[in-house]
Amino acid sequence: MLGGLRVIAAGTSLITASVPAADVVSLDWRPPAWGDQRATRDLMQVTGPSVDEANLRAMALVHAVRPHLLGVRPAIDVIPDMPRKGLLHAGPPIAWEQMCGPMQGALIGATLFEGWAKDEPSARALLGSGEVPLGPCHDHSTVGPMAGVVSPSMSVFVVGDGDRFAFATLNEGLGKVLRFGAFDDEVLERLQWLRVVMGPTIDQALQETGPIDITTLIAQALSMGDEGHNRNLAATSLLARRLAPVLAQAPDGASALQFLAANDHFALNISMAAAKLALDAAADVPGSSLVTVMCRNGVEFGIRVAGTGDRWFTAQVGPATGLFFPGFGPEHANPDLGDSSITETLGLGGFAMAAAPAITRFVGGTAADAIATTQAMRRITIAEHPVYQLPTLGFAGTPSGIDVRKVVETGVLPVINTGIAHKEAGVGQIGAGTVTAPSEVFVQALAALAQHDLDRGTR
Repeated sequence: MLGGLRVIAAGTSLITASVPAADVVSLDWRPPAWGDQRATRDLMQVTGPSVDEANLRAMALVHAVRPHLLGVRPAIDVIPDMPRKGLLHAGPPIAWEQMCGPMQGALIGATLFEGWAKDEPSARALLGSGEVPLGPCHDHSTVGPMAGVVSPSMSVFVVGDGDRFAFATLNEGLGKVLRFGAFDDEVLERLQWLRVVMGPTIDQALQETGPIDITTLIAQALSMGDEGHNRNLAATSLLARRLAPVLAQAPDGASALQFLAANDHFALNISMAAAKLALDAAADVPGSSLVTVMCRNGVEFGIRVAGTGDRWFTAQVGPATGLFFPGFGPEHANPDLGDSSITETLGLGGFAMAAAPAITRFVGGTAADAIATTQAMRRITIAEHPVYQLPTLGFAGTPSGIDVRKVVETGVLPVINTGIAHKEAGVGQIGAGTVTAPSEVFVQALAALAQHDLDRGTR
């Protein structure tokens, strides 16, 4: 002890460098709004019972959604306003010329897959001409992992609750796949098989089994070691178990089961669509500071907030940190991309790391780090998820519903589990890790919420 007292440190470690470590209690404190005076004023403006009440209303809407897996259909048949000769992509809006290598690679692959071009040069020319419209998946009730590219004839999961729906492509597996920017013959053949064989086979099985309750599926998976983003082994296994009796009798059922057995990530896209459906329920709640979208396009990170509707707030996206496949390193990595962070936006993935200590072997870190990450995310969220529970934390619900105000106030940034794509088109996945959202998007969103309050004259 130092004079019979312990030292509480809330700043740089240099202050307590001469004090025995056992006598120091370090507080995780940082200046509100990262020391930004304008953001601090905005934080004071966006406060009070009306915002808290709006957030509780928004969370009630989100948590009331019970997504069910209904079927698998061609994108053109089910996705709202899907153009017959157009492509969707992950992240906020971005022009072809500004896109990163893997995003361009995935769009090239989709163009070849649809037969709109015969080779890479002609596909590049077509996409650069503007003849094929490009737009964010999120503008069409859709989400896609990594590059997130969706073309009209691709098979997509149909997830619904009542008269509301969300969509996601079928997961291709890991490695050299379209969503990581690869587009060689192997990739195109797999996409064709997913369209002609896997999609219709799974759809027919679902028509016989009936809709699958995704909320229950994910809740079970969390208790079995998944976190709903980078680890989907349990969810995929539970899905396969549900479908197996029907698939075993189907003409192409054996190949479908083999694909499920070899692709632990198959259920990821289903959990993404379910999260999208849930968060869209609060996409336009006046006065709410709830984040309804987090996504990346390999150049920019974007968010949407309930109180500002479909307005995008964007900033430069950073690279993921984690583990790389042999022969690759940070110098080969593209900045982060994908819509899969919709899982964290709801309370899965990085927010549910405590459920999946094994994931740390895939993204780096320790089991203790996983629990600490989930606990940190509680500081920036509105509520616990009522169904997604964490056995390692006494079955507490996952931290759910990111509050822009809390992010700016605490300086704690959302943690996202992710894959790592090579920066060049055509290479594919080279690793996996974690990334944090940039602070700028939350500062921008808070400023917009503050201006809304001033314009409405509510305070």
